[in-house]
Amino acid sequence: MTMTKANTKTIPVGILGASGYTGAELVRLLARHPNVEIRAVTADRKAGRPMAEVFPHLGGVALPVLSSIDDTDFSGIEAVFLGLPHGTTQEVVAKLPAHLKVLDLSADFRLRSLDAYKQWYGHEHRAPEHQKRAVYGLTEHAREAIKKTNLVACPGCYPTASMMPLIPLLKAGLIEKHDIIIDAKSGVSGAGRAEKEANLFAEVSEGIHAYGIANHRHAPEIEQGLSDAAGSDVLVNFTPHLMPMNRGILATIYVRLSGKATADDLHATLARAYAEEYFVRVLPKGVAPATRHVRGSNFCLIGVFPDRLPGRAILVCAIDNLVKGAAGQAVQNFNLVSGLPEITALQQEPLFP
Repeated sequence: MTMTKANTKTIPVGILGASGYTGAELVRLLARHPNVEIRAVTADRKAGRPMAEVFPHLGGVALPVLSSIDDTDFSGIEAVFLGLPHGTTQEVVAKLPAHLKVLDLSADFRLRSLDAYKQWYGHEHRAPEHQKRAVYGLTEHAREAIKKTNLVACPGCYPTASMMPLIPLLKAGLIEKHDIIIDAKSGVSGAGRAEKEANLFAEVSEGIHAYGIANHRHAPEIEQGLSDAAGSDVLVNFTPHLMPMNRGILATIYVRLSGKATADDLHATLARAYAEEYFVRVLPKGVAPATRHVRGSNFCLIGVFPDRLPGRAILVCAIDNLVKGAAGQAVQNFNLVSGLPEITALQQEPLFP
């Protein structure tokens, strides 16, 4: 990873949708960013309330009062982070001043195909002219493009955990592109902070369940990135599960080896691909990643194992869904578009236990 020299400039930013989990995580990370001043925080339903009232754990951070998007003055702001619900961000982006650098954490600009967007999200894209300029922000694999854009579509948490182990292997031709099974598990915060019966404690605790089976909206996002890496269409078998924990994504990925490739070849290739990456760690052979090893951090841990079935291997990837899977990767991308050292404000080690 190429580092830039330290920069002393201050960049005023806004966080739209600051009352959600990713909004709170953005505040937590940006509060210690030496080049950022949080100039605006919005939450239409909680407008007029102090952030410390909505999130008491942020009571020590000097922040403006929450406002509605329509009442926010963007003239003195240079960049905005959007933690808004899917389907609403595109209309907001279309109305924002053209000078803003936009870091979007929703799914609204992730799919390049407008037809695919309509198929998976149930309506026409409402800002197609902006979709054309969006760059998919899987940071370690799109740095140069991210630096040149002012609209970054930050990846989803499941796609990040799924693609980080697979992209280098598909590029190297070491695995079969038509036999990829992704079994992924997420903490409850991945479902957002809105009140939902399915997220009640009694519905989630002491159990685990699969959802979105064979039709989860992250599947086309994963396939888009993997197809780019493979140079041709890739289809995956992707099944997400909800776990009774607050944070974390664990993706267990089953692959068929190509030609004479071995699990050791996969491990060596991933180790080379990420050798210079600050946030991606390929673990020693035989060591499995765990969500408790990345909690609260922007790190991505990858393990590689030979399968007991001949010609197959198992990949395991762990990230924090709210950090590397959302707010942390957005800050990483913000640093790139702003000409700042990429790891700024993201160096904190994981929380354990």
